[in-house]
Amino acid sequence: MTSGRDDDALTWDGDDDPTLDVGADADASRSTPAPVRPLPAGFTAVGRGAGALDDVPEPAPVTGADDTPVAEASVDRAPMGNATLITVGVLGGVYLLYAIGWLIGGLRLQGWRPFLVTDAMYQGSLWLATLAPVLWFATVFLLTRGSAAWVRIVWLIAGVVLLVPWPFVLIGAVGQ
Repeated sequence: MTSGRDDDALTWDGDDDPTLDVGADADASRSTPAPVRPLPAGFTAVGRGAGALDDVPEPAPVTGADDTPVAEASVDRAPMGNATLITVGVLGGVYLLYAIGWLIGGLRLQGWRPFLVTDAMYQGSLWLATLAPVLWFATVFLLTRGSAAWVRIVWLIAGVVLLVPWPFVLIGAVGQ
């Protein structure tokens, strides 16, 4: 048996990539070490070669346009957890259905429009009502960026309660 990679039963394009080599041949092929980049603030290097990071200088602080330091909380944000991500996705789907419900319910009220309001007022209110769930969802996302996840969820649930498409519920789904 030979240990060369050219004698493998299956070879693919990119098999000669040096990052794929492991073992003694891989250590001998690396003549220059890779440049060491410093870790972000608050992180600690562990494992083999972690001591090489001790003599790396700290990076310069991030500054804004007027050379004032930017708060680290605005630079490093934690991603949403799985439960929060699923909850926001479900609530986003509810808001999409609400927008469709407002559109369908508003279009079904179009026959009663001459008795209620003028044409320009009706068209404006129809599109504002249709966009209201989308605007609420986007506004909650923008205003709760730095808040805890439960604050975002509470505001999204409040919007679900407040923005029920009543024309669809009362006339579109049941009536006619």
